[in-house]
Amino acid sequence: MSQFDNVSVAKKANVYFDGKCVSHTVQFADGTKKSVGVILPSVLTFNTGAPEIMETVAGACRYRLKGEAGWTEVGPGQSFKVPANSSFDIEVSGEPYHYVCHFG
Repeated sequence: MSQFDNVSVAKKANVYFDGKCVSHTVQFADGTKKSVGVILPSVLTFNTGAPEIMETVAGACRYRLKGEAGWTEVGPGQSFKVPANSSFDIEVSGEPYHYVCHFG
């Protein structure tokens, strides 16, 4: 799917890590929320409250879940799951990483 239809989008961006990650919250008619964003080249650590699925739209990244030693690479069309109340490291090099974060 290349777009979301019939949604509400928060006008104000979520800006993290001095602008290295910028996203917008998208709310669906059923009340579910996702964020759509871009991460610029960097190495960042994100904490989670709810479980998340990070869907890669464009670009690529490496990620490492809390407690794991190794990194895993993902590219367009791939995704990875992050448990609730956890964290993950993400490394983006080269072109920006475009993603959709599915909560819950």
